[in-house]
Amino acid sequence: MNRREGEGCPRRNADAVQDRDASANPSSPVIAAFKVFQQELDTKHDKYERLVKISRDVTIESKRTIFLLHRVTSVPNAEDILNEADVKLDAVRQKIGQIAEELRGEDIFQFHRAFTAGIQEYVEAVSFLHYIRHRSLISLEEINARLVFMTTEKGSAEALQPGGQVLTFQVTPSDYLLGVADLTGELMRMCISSVGNGDIDTPFQLSQFLRQIHDGFSYIGNTGPYEVSKKLHTLRQSLGKVEDACYALRVRGSEIPKHMLADVFSSRTTLLDPEEGVV
Repeated sequence: MNRREGEGCPRRNADAVQDRDASANPSSPVIAAFKVFQQELDTKHDKYERLVKISRDVTIESKRTIFLLHRVTSVPNAEDILNEADVKLDAVRQKIGQIAEELRGEDIFQFHRAFTAGIQEYVEAVSFLHYIRHRSLISLEEINARLVFMTTEKGSAEALQPGGQVLTFQVTPSDYLLGVADLTGELMRMCISSVGNGDIDTPFQLSQFLRQIHDGFSYIGNTGPYEVSKKLHTLRQSLGKVEDACYALRVRGSEIPKHMLADVFSSRTTLLDPEEGVV
């Protein structure tokens, strides 16, 4: 007669039951250690998810600010739009203050992937606003100087005020470079809008500015982050399109009606790269 598995081995079965009971014993030091590990991992995972959600909000609000800033080429009073953009960016900085609060006492690079997309978008928005106002590139130090907060009794981060515990957030150099690289695409769109409104001076200013950014990235070369080298290709395409269109405006601008300048610009950029379109 066949026996069920395990029958005839009473000592082996007893030893297995004893081992199982020992492993399930809450007072076992092994179980206690693994419970601590479980709690640490759960806490880290929850923090990571919170940072992802905050970063998503930062990205959305930064994009809305960029869309708003593109209107400066088509309105008579651009200062109102710039002031509204300042208000929006202040709200974005409050979100970044929440990131700083979450990262207090933590290794920033353990959670960097959770919020890097939002920070890059913020750098792109704030540098776009800075260029429109000052026609120059904002520095990393200027960006970080605005990311200083104070902690309230409730544990949230707010704008810096006298007293209280100071909390800072530092944008990493790689996030700054990636944000500036994305800025070139917005400058490309600004160039198109300016030409469409009959402004033939702004494209030449943008061309010179983009050339300076390109030279700076070329100086970094392959020594920078891998993502920077990838975006350098897009930067070169944007610069090439703007320079080619500026050439067309310089040679034929006087004979083309202003309302047709945007069409000429678009056609020139399409000839350069018909599959990619305008960056």
